[in-house]
Amino acid sequence: MSVPLLFVDDDRAFSSMGAAALQREGYSVTLARSLHEARAALGRLTPALVVLDRRLLDGDGLTFLPELKAQAPGAAVVMVTAHGDIASAVDAMRAGAVDYVAKPVELADLVLRVRRALDTGRLKERLAAAEAELSGRRRLVAPASAEMQRVLASLERIAASPRSAVLLLGETGVGKEMLARHLHGFSSGGEGAPFVHVNCAALPEQTVESELFGHEKGAFTDARTARRGLVEVAHGGTLFLDEVGELPLSLQAKLLTFLDSGRFRRLGGTTEHSSSARIVAATNRDLPALMVRGEFREDLWFRLSVFRIDIPPLRQRREDILPLAEGILADLRRELGRREAVLGERARARLQAYAFPGNVRELRNLLERALVMEPGPELQLDVLASVKPAAPVPTGSAATDSPESFTLSAPPRPMEEVERAYARWTLERLGGRRVEAAKVLGLAYATFLKRLGED
Repeated sequence: MSVPLLFVDDDRAFSSMGAAALQREGYSVTLARSLHEARAALGRLTPALVVLDRRLLDGDGLTFLPELKAQAPGAAVVMVTAHGDIASAVDAMRAGAVDYVAKPVELADLVLRVRRALDTGRLKERLAAAEAELSGRRRLVAPASAEMQRVLASLERIAASPRSAVLLLGETGVGKEMLARHLHGFSSGGEGAPFVHVNCAALPEQTVESELFGHEKGAFTDARTARRGLVEVAHGGTLFLDEVGELPLSLQAKLLTFLDSGRFRRLGGTTEHSSSARIVAATNRDLPALMVRGEFREDLWFRLSVFRIDIPPLRQRREDILPLAEGILADLRRELGRREAVLGERARARLQAYAFPGNVRELRNLLERALVMEPGPELQLDVLASVKPAAPVPTGSAATDSPESFTLSAPPRPMEEVERAYARWTLERLGGRRVEAAKVLGLAYATFLKRLGED
């Protein structure tokens, strides 16, 4: 797909010749000969770059520049100014333009500056992606278990179908985001394409539609300018909807429409937009139970679960525990400056005997705690010293409050009841230490208290 450009200039001869020169370079150019036409064009497309004249018949391009940046924040702007008007050029650069050309313009110079501005934008995006990699992303450790090897093989096959939705199911902390990123890396576009992570449970119900699908100017009281939603931001890449079961029913219908057609309307808008973002959804909730209660749409379930991946908990793939621990420890050593720290024999034995109710997230938390609290070069994981070894889970046994194991009874219970029982069991395993239990479960302290029923 060619790079979309918007050329805003009321000089018909210059704009026509400039657009033709840029089209010969392979760019897709939309012409606008006034600010009114520019605003209309921005409602239809999201340009990668805008060539913007300073003096237009219906206004000042410099005054329009903040509005342009608010509506298309990712667009690079090359300002066109009168010959010798250096003050305007300086003002434009301060307002967000990346370069300027002075009239009369040499077409070769214009093409050069456009190309340079786009290259600079791509470099900034790669640097931002690298920073995100260093600060947030963690590398995937090759699994030893046959179950996880099958999961990865399935994701790599699915990657060949770039528009197909994927549903990742599994307990809290099993690594659903990591697997979504792994799928993204194998998909068309790979690491150069955007990966947008959305925690649906954290989106306020009043603004969730605007966050996902964007809004037009005036759609609600504070909508002073139009704004792209995360579906548009993820165009060409992956939109990861974590905790998809938390989406309100009204928005589930709009998501279903987007999954079927790749098209959507911004909140308050009538124009249809499109995005090629792949939807990867994840949840630890029982979606069929939510459907029975009328809280999740059955048609959305069927649409999402064409490619359904069930991720086994860590206790069911114990051969992965030590390889995961070594890989996570290597990342943490670099982050925390403990390059000499290694797992001692006692630590290895404790890891292999532990049940890991919090899965991979809990494993990381335990290792991070040990690196901070244990000063020696050999980590012993003393936090696990008082924890009894994991007991095998008996088939069909009732859920108990025993500290040795956490099992589920039949018939199935509501998910909220299971989560509350699990939180209380974890708290008992950790001797009533609430803050530590919340950290092990990967929950904010207030959320943990709410889970216990003590908010």
